[in-house]
Amino acid sequence: MLAVTRKNKINDIIQDKKSVTVLELADMFDVTEETIRRDLRLLEKEGLCMRTYGGAFIQDGVENNIDLNVRKVAYVDSKSSIALECKKIIHNGDTIFLDPSTTALFIARVIKDMRLTVLTNSILIISELCDIPNIHLIAVGGNYSIENKAFYGLTTAQFLNQYYLDKSFISCRTLSMEHGITDSVESLCQIRQIAVHRSQKTYIVADHSKFNGTSFIKICSFDVVDGIISDFIPNKAWNDFFKNNNVEYLYAPTNK
Repeated sequence: MLAVTRKNKINDIIQDKKSVTVLELADMFDVTEETIRRDLRLLEKEGLCMRTYGGAFIQDGVENNIDLNVRKVAYVDSKSSIALECKKIIHNGDTIFLDPSTTALFIARVIKDMRLTVLTNSILIISELCDIPNIHLIAVGGNYSIENKAFYGLTTAQFLNQYYLDKSFISCRTLSMEHGITDSVESLCQIRQIAVHRSQKTYIVADHSKFNGTSFIKICSFDVVDGIISDFIPNKAWNDFFKNNNVEYLYAPTNK
């Protein structure tokens, strides 16, 4: 297959699936991973995708659920900065909820020295914290999603509804002044909605790429959120919007 033909086919796959990994493309086209990375670099230069070490993705589409393996290595600097900012508002003795987002996984990694009760439906966060003696870990079980490495469904919802939380840290797919805080995965959105209503304080954790977009299903409005933690630099319109909705904005600048 000609290189240009392969590149065009890869672009078609990305546009259809919204995210791909280097490994699956290498297997699909029977070429080396370096060849695929070269193709993805060209597509990124043409503005057709955003590249990570493990793959590539696009932001478009209301039902765009980016592959977890791609999400884990996307915007790492942003997520690290957001996690450190979150730690500043978490206090020893708090009971917190961490959702099954890759940003919440970064939060889990920086709170290991604290004395906390942590509820989560993320298998990755459960694995991260299960051997930390000062963390009282409560695994919120239920139906298991292989794609999202998380539990969901009626059992999960009923279990979480038993608890009261000091703080919840919720990610999302997109944030819009017009449409609120939205997500792509309906099953996981339900659990996020419950966490919002069971928490004294709710914080949305979202890197800069998630602003000014709308996804498939609404998690909540801004008026039920206490704070937004992000590396996004808000313009006047966003600053006014936060102020009008009584939302605290906590800026988490990256080192880059």
